[in-house]
Amino acid sequence: MKTAKGKGAATRETLKPVDDKKVGKRKAVAKADKSGSKAKKNKLAKDPNKPKRPPSAFFVFLEEFRKTFKKENPTVKAVSAVGKAGGEKWKSLSAAEKAPYEAKAAKRKGEYQKLITAYNKKQESTTDDGDEESEIHDDGEESGQDDAEEEDDEDEDDD
Repeated sequence: MKTAKGKGAATRETLKPVDDKKVGKRKAVAKADKSGSKAKKNKLAKDPNKPKRPPSAFFVFLEEFRKTFKKENPTVKAVSAVGKAGGEKWKSLSAAEKAPYEAKAAKRKGEYQKLITAYNKKQESTTDDGDEESEIHDDGEESGQDDAEEEDDEDEDDD
């Protein structure tokens, strides 16, 4: 059967309907994953007031590196080229050269910690005010049912 030469000809002849079904299944799985992520997005809506996480030392370095790279290479517009060049430069830096960027990142992380603790306290206070009654009601019902079931199980074990 494999008389034709070349990659394309060999793969066309060796493909079977079963292989086509596998490809279809992969697409179906990918579609299922996307629908699952939509459900997560609905449940976990991002709060626009939540503070953004601070950049790592590398990204602090990259902020400065982008400026110098664009001055030296004004014709390069690709973001990937800037990122690759920045990554290579970062790898070549010694620990002493990385120290100022790590210090800036640590400072920003400290500021973020303060902001996020204040944010979390604010979220807890707003959550406690509105949901106390429903939480107590839900917990009371569930715990009562679970306790009764556990007692029945214990009685059966004793027999």
